[in-house]
Amino acid sequence: MESFPFGGKRSSKAVCLEELLVAELGLMPKWSNSKSNRLYGDEGILPVRLQVPKVQRPLLEQESLLCLGPYLGLEPQQTLELMCLLGVALGLGAVLLEPLRDSLIYLCLQALYLSLYNVGGDFLHSEWDVLLLEAGVLAVLVAPLGLLHSSYRYHDPVSFWLTRWLFFRLTFCTGVSKLASGDPAWYDLSALSHHLENQMSPTLLAWYVHQLPDWLLRLGAVVVLQSEIIVPLVTFFAPIRRLRLFGFYVQLFLQLCYILTGNCSLLNLLRITLSFSLLDDDHFNSNSGPKKKKGQDKKPRSYGQALVSYLTLLVELAVYLFILYSFITLFKIQINWEEKTLSSKTSFNQNGFNAFLEVFQELTIWIGVLSFTWEAVSAMLNCVCTRGIASKLWSLLQWAVITAAAAAVFALSVVPYTSMAGMSVSKVLPAVRDAYSAVERYQLVGAYGIQHRLISAEGRPEIILEGSYDGLTWTEMNPMYKPGNVNAVPPIVGPHQPRLEWLMWQAAQGGDDTSPWFTGLIQRLLQGKPEVVRLLQVDEAQYPFSQRPPALIKAKLYNYHFTDPAKDKTHLQNWWRRQYKKEFFPIVNLDDPTLNKLLEESGLKEKFPVQPGSDTPLSQVLSLIRGHVKGLSGSLVLSTLLATLAGIFLIKAILSWALGNRKPRPASADHKPKKPKEPSEMAEKSQAPATSNRGSKKDSNEKKDTDRSPRKRK
Repeated sequence: MESFPFGGKRSSKAVCLEELLVAELGLMPKWSNSKSNRLYGDEGILPVRLQVPKVQRPLLEQESLLCLGPYLGLEPQQTLELMCLLGVALGLGAVLLEPLRDSLIYLCLQALYLSLYNVGGDFLHSEWDVLLLEAGVLAVLVAPLGLLHSSYRYHDPVSFWLTRWLFFRLTFCTGVSKLASGDPAWYDLSALSHHLENQMSPTLLAWYVHQLPDWLLRLGAVVVLQSEIIVPLVTFFAPIRRLRLFGFYVQLFLQLCYILTGNCSLLNLLRITLSFSLLDDDHFNSNSGPKKKKGQDKKPRSYGQALVSYLTLLVELAVYLFILYSFITLFKIQINWEEKTLSSKTSFNQNGFNAFLEVFQELTIWIGVLSFTWEAVSAMLNCVCTRGIASKLWSLLQWAVITAAAAAVFALSVVPYTSMAGMSVSKVLPAVRDAYSAVERYQLVGAYGIQHRLISAEGRPEIILEGSYDGLTWTEMNPMYKPGNVNAVPPIVGPHQPRLEWLMWQAAQGGDDTSPWFTGLIQRLLQGKPEVVRLLQVDEAQYPFSQRPPALIKAKLYNYHFTDPAKDKTHLQNWWRRQYKKEFFPIVNLDDPTLNKLLEESGLKEKFPVQPGSDTPLSQVLSLIRGHVKGLSGSLVLSTLLATLAGIFLIKAILSWALGNRKPRPASADHKPKKPKEPSEMAEKSQAPATSNRGSKKDSNEKKDTDRSPRKRK
C-alpha cells in the first residue's frame, strides 16, 4: 500500500506532482505576448475585441477575466496580454519558490487559463486544453493551503486517488475510442503505419520508423491497444505496489515513443505528469535515505506475513499471465520461425468490442467507487489516530472538506466518462447529470477519447496556401511547423504547441473551409499584417511576400506520404511525396464578395474603426514588453523560459554541492586530543557494569530506529 508522511513535511510525491503541474499550468500553455497578439490582437486572426460580448453583465456572471479590462483602463487586447504575463510570472515563481506552490496560486492560474479558454474559440478548444483545466482543478486539491498554516496532510491519499482516476479515464478512453469509433485501420492493425505520417507534427525519427517491416508495425499497434486498454484495467487500481509500478513504466515508455516520433506536446507532458500518481513515496525516497548494512534490522517474518507475501506474488503473476494471454488470443499472435516474422490479426469485431465496453465501463465505475471509499476511510482512520484532541479535530475537518470536494469531482466525471460509444448516459443519476450541466462551463471535468478521427490510408491531407500578384504565377507559403515543401526535413517543435498549424491539420482532415479562423487568416495575409505573417514564417527571407502582400490567395488540398527508398528511387532527396486532391479555398482578393460574405458570417467584418488604446502606465509597460518579443517565435520564447529554469536549478544544485563540501568535518578518532581523566571518572568507570559489544550495538541501533520514527521527524 502507499505510504504517506503524516508529520509536518509534505509527501515527496506531493511536492513532485505540484512542481510538474504548476510548470505546465503556468508556463506550457501560456503564449508569449507576441503569440497572443498574433492570434487575438486587433491585427490578429480572431481579434479578441470582436469575441467579447457587447452587453455588459454582472461581474459574477462573466466567464472571463477580460471584463476587468475597463476597470484597469485597458483594451481587450491589452487585458489578454496582461493575463498571459501574469500566468507566466506566477508559474515561474511557483516553480522556483516553494512557498508559492500553494492552492491559491493554482486557483489563480486556473482562473486565468479558463478565461483564455472561454474567449479562445477554435484555437483553444482542444483535448489537451480541457485536460489542463481539469488537472488544474486537481492541483488546487493536491497543493497545501498556506493560509491555514496546517502541519497535517491527511488528505493526500484522497486527492492523489482523484489524480489517478483522471489518468485512468484519459488512458482508457483514448484506447477505447480507437476501436469504438469503428476505425478499420485499428481493426486490421495497420493504424501505426498510417499514424506515423498522419499525426499532427511527425519528427525525423517517424520517417525511419515508418520504414520498418509491416509485421513489426502491426505488432506496435497491438502494444498500443494493450497498453491503453488492458494494462490500465488491471494495474492502475491494483492494491499491489509492483503492479502499479508496472503500469507506470508501461505508460512512460508509450509517451516517450509518442514524443520521439511525434514531437513533445502538452498532452504528452500532462500524461507523464499524471502517471506519477501511480507511484508512492517509497519510490521517490528509495535512494535518498542512508543504506542499511547487510543483515541489519533483519527480523524473521511470521507465518502469516509469509503467506500474504506468497499470495501477493501469485496474484501478480496471474495478472502478468492474463496480460500475455490477452495479448496472444485477442490479436492471434503467431510466429513464423522460418521467415523470422510475426503475424497478428484481431479476433473480435466492433459489435463484440461494444458489448465488452458496455460491461467493463460500468464495472470500472463501481471499482472506482470502492477504491475511493477505501482511500477515504483509510485517511479518516489516520486522522482519528493523531495525538491531541485539537490536532484530531483539525485533521478531521481538513479530511471532510477535501473528501467532499473529491467525491463531487468524481461524481461529475462519471457523466463525460459514459459519453463514449457503448454506454448510455441515462444510467447516471439525474441529479448528477443536472449538476454536471450546471457547472459544465467551468470545465471541472472533461471528456476524453470522443474526438478520435479515423486514420486515412490515402495519406496525410495538407492545406497548401498559394499567393500571386497577377493570377498567373503562384508561389507557396509554407508554415514553419507542418509539412509543405517535400524536401524539408520534418521539424522539431516540442514542447511548443503551434496552434495555427494544429487547426490547419484538423481542417485538412475534416475538409472544413468555412471556419472563422481560416477566413480571418486569408484576410490578414492579403492585408500583409506582420503579426499574422510571423505565424507562418519568422524569417522574412523564407516568406516570398515579405516585401509586398499578395494580391490573390488560394488554398489547395494535397495528400502527403512518407517516401519509401525501395519504391521512390527517383525521389531519394525528398522526405515526402504528395498528390493533388482538390481545391480547398477559391481564389480571392481583398475586395472579393465571397471573402466579404464569409467575414460577415463569421463576425469578423469590421463595422467600427479600431479605437486608440489608453495611455496609462500599465498599458505603456505592456507595449514595451510587446515591442521586445514581437519578433520572436513562440518556440524560441518557450525554450528560453525552460532553459532559464534549468539554468537556475543547475546553479542552485552546484552551490548546494559546493557549500555542502565546505562544511567542517568532525575530527577522526586518531586525531582527537585526549583529555586527562578525572579521578572521579576513573572510579565511576571501574564501578560501572561491563556490557558486551553486541549489547552496545543493539542499543545504538534501537536509538537510531527511534530517531527515524515518523513522529520524531520534522
